[in-house]
Amino acid sequence: MKTLLESCAAAKAASTAVARLTTEQKNAALLAMADALEAECASVLAASKADMDRERANGMSEDMLDRLMLNEKRVADMALGLRQVAELPDPVGEVLKDWTRPNGLRIKKVRVPMGVIGIIYEARPNVTVDAASLAFKAGSAILLRGSGSAYESNAALVEVMRKALAALGITPDAVCLVEEKGHDVVDNMLRAREYIDLIVPRGSARLINSAVEKATVPILQTGTGNCHVYIDESADYAMAEAITVNAKTQRTSVCNCAETLIMQESWAGKHGEALLR
Repeated sequence: MKTLLESCAAAKAASTAVARLTTEQKNAALLAMADALEAECASVLAASKADMDRERANGMSEDMLDRLMLNEKRVADMALGLRQVAELPDPVGEVLKDWTRPNGLRIKKVRVPMGVIGIIYEARPNVTVDAASLAFKAGSAILLRGSGSAYESNAALVEVMRKALAALGITPDAVCLVEEKGHDVVDNMLRAREYIDLIVPRGSARLINSAVEKATVPILQTGTGNCHVYIDESADYAMAEAITVNAKTQRTSVCNCAETLIMQESWAGKHGEALLR
């Protein structure tokens, strides 16, 4: 098992090579990871079962168990997500702005890789693949620190992605899992400025606020949910009902589940009672 320092150093060393990959190399790697994930679905599900059995015995709530659980559909969705990221435009090298100063000096604002992105997250192991794919497409190495409850699932997913990268001659350390355990690991990660260029905390308000307070590494502060659905006065009732019900009930345990419904007053007068039944 690697220490946090060893994982940080591995990601840092890999970041230069990842930044130099061509769009074609990155897309090929993402597609290879998707194929590998489907091929290794059984081993991923076995790891998920180990997490589920342990956490169920520890008394984890049903909502949290639903977030933790992987099945064939969720693995297939992760593979689909990898393929969708492969289809996205490559942000690296995009010229955002180009201008010439009165003295003739030409200035360009160009997107470049971040370097090493650290992500600290809770419960849902699909974040492992989502975060890794986006960082990789953007030319950055990633350091993943998920919750202990999902450790076996996260480790299995990372191993699949690393093997796919290695098979293409790409450094597997483009995707690194924080293997070290302990209460101080997250705090030390938040202060690892010599290795990590950006940290994204994803989870509860408590996690995010703690990261913001303790970090010396730059932080991209995220939200905690409270998603809204707004229905305008011109909205078709059938469409509004379908969207609202789907937004709330498709999967109630996730952070992008709708929590607030706002209806335009005249529309609510006509349809509000029926919608809320």
